[in-house]
Amino acid sequence: MHNPHKDWAMNFEQLRQLEAVAEFGTVSAAADELIMSQSALSRSLARLEKDLGIALFDRHGRSISLNRAGATALEYVHSILREERLMRAALNELANRAQTLTVGTVAPAPLWRLTALAVERFPGLLLSSQTIGQSDVERRLISAEIDLAISLQPLHYPAINSVPLMSEQLSVLVPESHRLAAQKTLTRDDLDGETFLLYAGVGFWLERVQMALPHSTLILQEDFSVFQQLVPTSGLLSFTTDAVFLTDTTSGVVLPLPDEISRATYHLLVRGDGPREAVRLFEWVAAQSESRHN
Repeated sequence: MHNPHKDWAMNFEQLRQLEAVAEFGTVSAAADELIMSQSALSRSLARLEKDLGIALFDRHGRSISLNRAGATALEYVHSILREERLMRAALNELANRAQTLTVGTVAPAPLWRLTALAVERFPGLLLSSQTIGQSDVERRLISAEIDLAISLQPLHYPAINSVPLMSEQLSVLVPESHRLAAQKTLTRDDLDGETFLLYAGVGFWLERVQMALPHSTLILQEDFSVFQQLVPTSGLLSFTTDAVFLTDTTSGVVLPLPDEISRATYHLLVRGDGPREAVRLFEWVAAQSESRHN
């Protein structure tokens, strides 16, 4: 005896067609929505019924409605198409992620350095960044929540590789009219108690400045472009860096800070079993680091 359920040939398009007829109520309306002819839709639905071995519709002249079998099938169709959409979304995310790496960093300057190296060698690669604390950088890398980490120190952990990325020196930008502008160098005592204009997105530097200058007032600016506009006009002290200048230093005098406050060395970290693109970028950074020291 022939089994009508053997070698089913139905496809996702037919399932979408069944769903459309149920949603819009008529073949003509469903055909318009699916951008196909009524005759083509009718033939496709007839093939679906033949493949399933059971009628799915009650037909009354030109009108059509789901029968009990059709209503039962529709419940499964909704589930199947939902899983298909989820599968496509997951595959699209995977495809996009193949060209996008997530980077956790303790400060913005080393991220700019890493981005420049990535663009130089892998122009199609995108970096999605998060500025987070040192402990979070380490934890998220180990747990594979991020692909690469920019850390203040190497991470001595199995299967984690590290390489020096860059160093950064923080300095104070003093308005020329400020009483400290005439000094050659500055100490903590000179600065503690002063008011500073500070960009809020500086990462770990914010905590370091707060600890080093506990009696100072820090006016934080969230918007970087507004921060840049305020620096030359506010009359307040601010900070600048030798890595990438955040401010226009022609608007003031750049004075060095004590090393214990101002110096930072950054390391790039990657899991040995991390994404292939992350490992390749890490290896490129390591090669550049080695060539600079040779």
